[in-house]
Amino acid sequence: MQKQRDKPVRVFVTGIGIISALGDNVEKNHESLVKSQAGIRNAVHFESYYTAVLPFGEIETSNEELKEILNLKDEPGYTRTCLLAVKAFEEAIADSRLSSSELSSFDTALISASTVGGMCLTDQLYEDANCKSDGSEYLEAYGPGSHTLKLVEKYKINGFTDTINTACSSSANAIMLGARLIKSGRANRAVVGGVDALAKYTVNGFNALKILSKNPCKPFDENRDGLNLGEAAAYLVLESEELVGDKKIYAEILGYGNSNDAHHPSAMSEDAVGAIRSMKDAIESAGISPDQINYINAHGTGTPNNDSVELTGITEIFKNVPPFSSTKSYTGHTLGAAGAVEAILSILSINNSEIYPSLHIETAMKDFEDLPVTSYQSEAQVNYVLSNSFGFGGNCTSLVLGKVL
Repeated sequence: MQKQRDKPVRVFVTGIGIISALGDNVEKNHESLVKSQAGIRNAVHFESYYTAVLPFGEIETSNEELKEILNLKDEPGYTRTCLLAVKAFEEAIADSRLSSSELSSFDTALISASTVGGMCLTDQLYEDANCKSDGSEYLEAYGPGSHTLKLVEKYKINGFTDTINTACSSSANAIMLGARLIKSGRANRAVVGGVDALAKYTVNGFNALKILSKNPCKPFDENRDGLNLGEAAAYLVLESEELVGDKKIYAEILGYGNSNDAHHPSAMSEDAVGAIRSMKDAIESAGISPDQINYINAHGTGTPNNDSVELTGITEIFKNVPPFSSTKSYTGHTLGAAGAVEAILSILSINNSEIYPSLHIETAMKDFEDLPVTSYQSEAQVNYVLSNSFGFGGNCTSLVLGKVL
């Protein structure tokens, strides 16, 4: 039964976990950001024709190493997507000190996200789907929600569960849904995030759109020529104020906005109507004004369309544009994981009073006066962060994360 709330419910982040091209835990990701050291390089584990000609944000840990670390060597049906999800999930719940009984409680929700899911095994999927195999161990693992089911089974989760696929805004929407469940009394706790692994399915698709760069991407540079695909998993533990106790609080989920410009399957409306709406709604629902935002973790893919549209929206909302940058220049575009990855990197910015720059900027965008941050900033005042995640089909989501003052 839904609980009746006597006063507005605050939603706090009490645990975070991440594995990306920057490292296999939160600490290593932070170290790479401070050093302005990107994880975009030649892929070693991902097998594709394009690994010889394109850079990727590949995680250095192999599937075999992940199975060893996670004690899953004898467990069938774990794709790379599932393995990455378990790795980040375990770090997040350990960080929040969640017990097995708390995870299994009916008031604990799990909302995850993925665009590729088990289709990271593109060749095996082809063999199985066309009856060219005897049926592999992955027959039940190809759907976007298969990793969520693995988490449900492994950790005996009984509460509300869901898997979201809204393209590149997927895990931002998972965070938004988790916060809304808590605020509405439908849950007291939610583990939220997302995962995507590199896959021929997506690499070939993005290559067909001609938006993959042959060089490390450079979001918000005049001569940007595309994105780099990456892989990652990231999860956050959200808890209502009444559950927090003496736990460390990383940040508060203050606001969120979601919109859809319905402009084009793979491009945003040039007048930025969707981006503007999602950012405005996020700031208004946070109960703050635009001039209180200290930093924007931009969607910033490095494609001509995205960066121009996003900056159009930002300059429409902010009279004085706050510092902004794109951490995709470190991790690559991690698709369904991107919103959660960038929420965690935003939290690192808040907790360490740091702003991480956009990398590889050489030439300012000619139609805009505002430049992204291009060098690491320490001792920065970062009380409120706006984190943008804009997906194919025009699904735009913005989050406002705040320091607990």
